[in-house]
Amino acid sequence: MADVVKVVNGGLAIITNRMVAGGTEPKWVDWGTGTTAALITDTDLEFAAAEDRATGDSSRVTSTVENDTYQVVGTLTAVAERAITEAGLYDAFETGNLFLRGTFSVINLNTDDSVVFTIKTAFSDGS
Repeated sequence: MADVVKVVNGGLAIITNRMVAGGTEPKWVDWGTGTTAALITDTDLEFAAAEDRATGDSSRVTSTVENDTYQVVGTLTAVAERAITEAGLYDAFETGNLFLRGTFSVINLNTDDSVVFTIKTAFSDGS
């Protein structure tokens, strides 16, 4: 479970762009070792790890009301020992815009260990 998760300002731009049929879907998952809590002003992970971003599988799921949640599931595999403390969701494989960043308690990984990230963005009426 993440400690802090924020749809960042760039993520808000992605949402509105997609609503007018523009832009690309944020479905690329990345991880890193940054420890500064996620902020809405973040534009990237604090310290991205060396692994390539993973293309996640996206879907709409139900949290409260049918199809109110955008979900991406992606698997990353460590190429070396890592102490992962952050994850992000981007709208492109290499460069791209950060949609969401989360920070969490350390996940210690050995070479070839994998983590399956399930990233959910739930939309609600604010109540």
